[in-house]
Amino acid sequence: MADVALPDRSLADAVLAGDGDAYRVLVERASDTVMATCRRLMNDPDEAADVAQDAFVQAYRALPAWRGDGPFGSWVRRIAMRIAFARLRARRTLPLLDLDRDDAGPAADSEAAPERLVLGRESRRELVALIASLPEAHRRVVALRFVGELSIEEIARATGAPEGTVKSRLHRALAQLRRQLGSEPIA
Repeated sequence: MADVALPDRSLADAVLAGDGDAYRVLVERASDTVMATCRRLMNDPDEAADVAQDAFVQAYRALPAWRGDGPFGSWVRRIAMRIAFARLRARRTLPLLDLDRDDAGPAADSEAAPERLVLGRESRRELVALIASLPEAHRRVVALRFVGELSIEEIARATGAPEGTVKSRLHRALAQLRRQLGSEPIA
């Protein structure tokens, strides 16, 4: 059993020597700080818990490289922040809207007018920005439906949300996009 009064560096050395209980003590010391950071960044309790767990796993694997010149919790917190930011960046990536490609289809052949191609790119940029401004749950459903081309039932299974919730989120997201694009009057 690891001595809970030991400093972080001593506990880390004990972990490296094979004491699994020492890592448990380190995790218990740091978990509140790491979880609070993850909850603030992710805005989703389940995803925050996943990020925190990933951070502690990465910290365990990288423990031999930890210099120990600061608290273990601060080090794991930085790892968690990098993981969270990577996930947040990935959320905003919408492969559906490749801004560098020309429109696919008949209008994109060599006969297409350059003005049309430029307008198409500008429309996609505007749509990407509008989708990125949606609440995360709505953005996820839009991406799964139109990028992943999943059915409502498949989206419900993927997100763990009831089908009615998926339909509602998709409806609200599309209504918000229509309003912002000026395609539908605000009622």
